[in-house]
Amino acid sequence: MNNLMVRLLAAVVMALAAVGALAQPVDIEGVKLEPTAQVGTTTLQLNGAGVRTRVIFKVYVAGLYVPQKAGDAATLLSQKGARRVAITMLRNVDAESFATALNDGLRSNHSEAQFAGMKSQIDALNANLKAVGEAKKGDVIHFEFMPEAGTRVTVNGQVRGSVIPGEDFFTSVLRIWIGDKPVDGSLKKGLLGG
Repeated sequence: MNNLMVRLLAAVVMALAAVGALAQPVDIEGVKLEPTAQVGTTTLQLNGAGVRTRVIFKVYVAGLYVPQKAGDAATLLSQKGARRVAITMLRNVDAESFATALNDGLRSNHSEAQFAGMKSQIDALNANLKAVGEAKKGDVIHFEFMPEAGTRVTVNGQVRGSVIPGEDFFTSVLRIWIGDKPVDGSLKKGLLGG
């Protein structure tokens, strides 16, 4: 009986430790990503995170927050509802370079016809990024989808530019990082939880 109690107590302690470990922030390059995030009234789960590297430079840390965690891009891209890509800058990047990189990511993951069909939404996204100005080291930029409104960009908690309607547009933006031709393969792996 005593041995059974010890084993049961040990199992409970291990289970509690595992739950506690799951609820801990993820630390990448000194950037802490919380295990959950609130977008509107929805609590999202951190699906994965990684570093965007360009040539040899670490540009930013990104985390993907979704309603349901998944390990494959197709499942994540098909999810509906609130979602967030959280970016913390590791270096200064001017608005033009940031917008160009995102536009390149959109173009790489869509046909010319699909890309042309998003022109007004892409123009609005570019205007929002220009409203951000230079993204400075340490800035936290969120690309968020809110079902009742659309895609918005926030910098350090402040909304920049206008909200862009259409859930399909946010899914297109997600393809920049987790599409068939992501901006960074190792970042995609991290965002998929790998």
